[in-house]
Parts: sequence; structure tokens; C-alpha cells
Amino acid sequence: MSEKLKVGILGGTGMVGQRFISLLENHPWFEVTAIAASERSAGKTYQEAVGGRWKMDTPMPEAVSAIVVMNVNEVDKVATEVDFVFSAVDMTKEEIQKLEEAYAKTETPVVSNNSAHRWTPDVPMVVPEINPEHMDVIRYQRQRLGTERGFVAVKPNCSIQSYAPVLTAWKEFEPYEVVATTYQAISGAGKTFADWPQMEGNIIPYIGGEEEKSEREPLRIWGHVDDEKKAIVPAKSPVITCQCVRVPVLNGHTAAVFVKFRKKPTKEQLIEALNRYEGVPQKLSLPSAPKQFIRYMKEDDRPQVALDVDFENGMGVSVGRLREDTVYDWKFIGLSHNTVRGAAGGALLCAELLKEQGYITKKQA
Repeated sequence: MSEKLKVGILGGTGMVGQRFISLLENHPWFEVTAIAASERSAGKTYQEAVGGRWKMDTPMPEAVSAIVVMNVNEVDKVATEVDFVFSAVDMTKEEIQKLEEAYAKTETPVVSNNSAHRWTPDVPMVVPEINPEHMDVIRYQRQRLGTERGFVAVKPNCSIQSYAPVLTAWKEFEPYEVVATTYQAISGAGKTFADWPQMEGNIIPYIGGEEEKSEREPLRIWGHVDDEKKAIVPAKSPVITCQCVRVPVLNGHTAAVFVKFRKKPTKEQLIEALNRYEGVPQKLSLPSAPKQFIRYMKEDDRPQVALDVDFENGMGVSVGRLREDTVYDWKFIGLSHNTVRGAAGGALLCAELLKEQGYITKKQA
């Protein structure tokens, strides 16, 4: 019997589900043993269910092609096949909340890419390099759910990955006011250019709900576990205002960011802070962790999506064009891979962290 933990993918036929499948191929710790999706896909092999809708650059892994897709709503049936699940389902917020908690109550940990539980007070929302200590709130969530092993943990929105890590690296200089505009790839909407030809040569200055997430979610990541409230309490600073724009790029979210600091760092101090920044995943050498989380690029025309989106296998953040501003103190450009670091890869790194912290283990037979 394999020593690897058995993993289920909820919503495995969609783009993020496919990315999970792709990233988990030959993973040293985890093995996909169950895939669940909507009723219309249930009963088909994964190959049949996905058909011509495989959207990854690499071929569908042979190990999963013959897995028979299960109905995601048959919670007990799916739960018996796995040690934990990743969630990437396409449902309403209320349906997702109910479904993910139902899996948790079967004593099956849920690591979710969805936004439904990001503001549930006792659900940790984690970028492993930034706030791994927030997993401590799981003990309070288990009290609420009445579980010993089951829980829900989430990763934050893809839009913040290109600037929240940067601001975290600069925390010692006390950033207090931030203006960010994100230029977001179409894969963030689960699309390719074949699906969405109207995006070719086009920009859409609206992405529903994205600006609120981009302004509020970093503050929750920078918050703390309050043992009296048994919840995560968000930070109050820095204040962030954001605009989110859809652009004709397949993968890669770019951010143009302006920052005011209470302390006045030099350019050299800011760059040095970026290049030296590391977190628990780097110290533990987790399988999906980038060796260098953030890099600074000195060239005037970098980072570029075409050249830099796959830095550290899509798990690193690239920063460039750091310069003084006439209204704010400093401004920069950030770039991250939205479906790797920003979605499935970020959730996978969370699961690796949870395993190392002892929250995800093999179920007892």
C-alpha cells in the first residue's frame, strides 16, 4: 500500500481542478485517488468527463485518466476514498460553504481554492510564506464543527499574490497607504482564448467582486488569531484601494502599485528586503515551495508575462520598476502566476504545510 496521502479533487473537471491534477502528478507526498464533479460528469472516466476541455499545456496524466468521476454531492462516498480533499467546485457561495463543511464533518480536511469561506472567522486563509501561524485557528473551528480531524482551510484570491507578499517583505518600513491596479489574465475566469475570443485585443475594466477581495483579503492575512474570539482578527493597516482590469493574457496577473511608508526606506533597502525574504515553506523545503519566493529584476522592461510568469515553476513572485514617486513614496510592478501560485499551487503548498504541522494525516482504517 502506498505511503502517500490519498487526495480527492472536488470540481476536478474545471480549469483549477485540472491544474490540481497536473501539479499532483508524481507528487512525493500526495496521490490523487478520487475525482468528484457535477452529476453530469459522474460515472464517466476522467478522460471522458473532460473530453476536449483539457486546458493545461502538459498532457492529462495517465494515472488519472481512467479514474471514474464521482458525484461531488455524495459526500460520504467520496470521503471514504481519501485522506483529504482539494476543493475547486463551481457553485454558489452558500452551496460551497455547506458542501465544504459537510466534507469536514466526515473528518476529511478540506483545502479550498474557493472564496466562500475566506471570511468565516475560524477558517484560516493562508499564504504559507506570510501567515502559517493562522492554522492555529483550526482548533477553534473543530470545536464549532464537532470534529477531531476535519476542518476547512483556504488560500486567498489570485489578485493579491503579486503585491501582498511584497508589502509583507517591507513590513519593517511600515507601509500605511497603498494604491494597486491589477491587470488580470483570462485564465482567472477559467477561460482560454478559444473559450473567450472576445478578449483578443480587448480590455475589460471590470471583474465582479475582485476589487473588494483585493482590498480586504491582505488585511486578513496580516491579522492575528484572537484566542478570546476564537477567530482571525484582520489588521487595520495599510489601507488599500484597488482597481482590477481583465487583459488579453492567458496566465499571469500583473500589478502596478504605489505605496506610502511611515519609515523612509532607500531603494537599496527595499530591494534587499525583497531578495532575502523567505518563509516557513523555504525553511522546511516543502515540495512545492519556491527556493526564492520573491525576486527583484533590475531591467526597465521586466517583469514580463511572456518571460517571467513561470519563475520558480509559477510559485515565485517577480518585482521590477521600483522607483520613487512624486505623490506616493515608492511604486513598483509585481507579477505572479494566477493559476499556480494564485490558485491550485498556493492551495497545494497550504496542504504541504498542513501535513508538516500535523493537521493532515492518514485516516485510520
